[in-house]
Amino acid sequence: MLVIKMKLKSKKHCTTRGTTSQRFNTAFLRDSDKLIRFKIALSNKFQAFHDLLNGEGTTMERKWERIKKTITSTCHWVLGHKKHHHKEWITVDTLDKIQKRSNKKAAIKTNRTRADKAKAQGEYTEEDKQVKRSIKTDKR
Repeated sequence: MLVIKMKLKSKKHCTTRGTTSQRFNTAFLRDSDKLIRFKIALSNKFQAFHDLLNGEGTTMERKWERIKKTITSTCHWVLGHKKHHHKEWITVDTLDKIQKRSNKKAAIKTNRTRADKAKAQGEYTEEDKQVKRSIKTDKR
């Protein structure tokens, strides 16, 4: 007869305490063009909600929810979510170039023919060189 001793470890089940809020990429606000775009979009949305906020029969909680929703939707539309922690010395122009480079990389993956892939690869290589040059100048 065979006798076996076994030890089992029970694994903890991690439960989420709620939804974590994603941070917005506020580094783009250092760029004057993005800052102006953000201010214009926010003022346009607040002008649209001005009549709703001053309406009778709305509670403070309801007003706060509308204001919060307006600000978060504008941030999502103009700034986007923060994907990575970038160094502070990286300029907004370089971050834009990095975004263009990632779009070129996605274009390589979506192209089907070899000729299109080769063309997209050449564009990606040029964009990659520009990103590396820009990061070098930012670091100095």
